[in-house]
Amino acid sequence: PVWNSCVEFYRIERAGQLVGQFYLDPQARKGKRGGAWMDDVRTRWLRPDNQQLQTPVAHLVCNFAAGVDGKPALLTHDDVITLFHETGHGLHHMLTQVNERDVSGIAGVEWDAVELPSQFMENFCWEWDVLKHMTAHVDTGEALPRALYDKMIAAKNFQSGMQTLRQIEFALFDMLLHTEHDPAADFMALLNQVRSEVAVLPSPAYNRMANTFSHIFAGGYAAGYYSYKWAEVLSADAYAAFEETVLPDGSPNPETGRKYRQSILEAGGSRPAMESFKAFRGREPQIDALLRHQGMSQAA
Repeated sequence: PVWNSCVEFYRIERAGQLVGQFYLDPQARKGKRGGAWMDDVRTRWLRPDNQQLQTPVAHLVCNFAAGVDGKPALLTHDDVITLFHETGHGLHHMLTQVNERDVSGIAGVEWDAVELPSQFMENFCWEWDVLKHMTAHVDTGEALPRALYDKMIAAKNFQSGMQTLRQIEFALFDMLLHTEHDPAADFMALLNQVRSEVAVLPSPAYNRMANTFSHIFAGGYAAGYYSYKWAEVLSADAYAAFEETVLPDGSPNPETGRKYRQSILEAGGSRPAMESFKAFRGREPQIDALLRHQGMSQAA
């Protein structure tokens, strides 16, 4: 049973065996909470009382615009990224092979690694070979033109270096504020110190960003704002493994996908995330792929 007619229910099977299930609730409607998220309904767990395996169930919730006047619902590129992102969280939860529910799926995964599978999936939304096969003009049916795709990439990477420095400024201020700052001291002096180290453009005196930095006071990211950028490093480097092992015909290497599934998705929170990453990549994360994906180079 589903709670609305637009909700769909899916099963994931491998060789005829149930692996996981999920609800997809994609459309906005009156009374529905805004935003997009994945949450667990049920976690994989081997029950100790009867040794029965409980398979995971998730719900993927979005708020895409419904079709009007008999016309089909259309997704923007940002909508597609959102769908892929939440699907990444869902796969992390549903493909786990861990039987202890406290570390099964997304449970127990460190805060700064939980976005790895979700941001990893976003990379596919910027691949030409992917977009040309999953896009169609609503009237003509023609795929996304290559020229428009090139403009999208250029827009994505516009001032990416400045955006990176801005995120580093936020992350460094947050970490120093929670580890080295004297509460009786002027926090603006600390912020200005950070800006002097990383900012390219000077900030005006009236810019008191810290007064409204809700992420680190009311949003759960205290001493953890860095995890946004760190997750980008992890996901870009993981995706680079697929770029490096592409088959001669241009298709992804199934062996790389299997290794990613087993090393990252199936392991859940059963071991430190760094161990899972190194099991997949054979080394610690590097920033090269992120710089390349954002139109920068390490030399820059």
